Amino acid sequence: MGSRSSHAAVIPDVDSIRRETGFSQASLIRLHHRFRALDRNKKGYLSRIDLQQIGALAVNPLGDRIIESFFPNGSQQVDFPGFVRVLAHFRPVEDEDTDLDPKKPEPLNSRRNKLHYAFQLYDLDRDGKISRHEMLQVLRLMVGVQVTEEQLENIADRTVQEADEDGDGAVSFLEFTKSLEKMDVEQKMSIRILK
Repeated sequence: MGSRSSHAAVIPDVDSIRRETGFSQASLIRLHHRFRALDRNKKGYLSRIDLQQIGALAVNPLGDRIIESFFPNGSQQVDFPGFVRVLAHFRPVEDEDTDLDPKKPEPLNSRRNKLHYAFQLYDLDRDGKISRHEMLQVLRLMVGVQVTEEQLENIADRTVQEADEDGDGAVSFLEFTKSLEKMDVEQKMSIRILK
């Protein structure tokens, strides 16, 4: 009684979720407990309000954008598999993750998928480009009143200008990835508590 496998039995499609997200069974059990704790009314899904109760998101300047990422295509609720799919982007990259089978889909915590997730936090209108206006909006969220509006506009202009290789005034996903090629995204977008 109380074994991990009996806890895993209450998670529907646990083996499928484990393969898709790369989380261990023990991690999925912990995440399922967290999911159920956030689901205070026992609805079987989480709403934006449920996720706003997570302290780390409440103090994160991009917390609202991160919460929004749990609700693609205007949905109003996220079930457990959807919850862990988003969290899988933050799963640390392990040595076994580098031995990829070309027939299998790319892991959710791969460098490319982490970058795509980050890109979507900036691409507010979901048009596949980060405009100067979008960059400025995200910068406002991140720095608040610590810098002047003029300084923010200069930072946004310079950031877009440096990354914009094709001169269209916006940053595509490819340009975004190139501008971050020297950054250790795998480390910066990892949450060790999920290991």
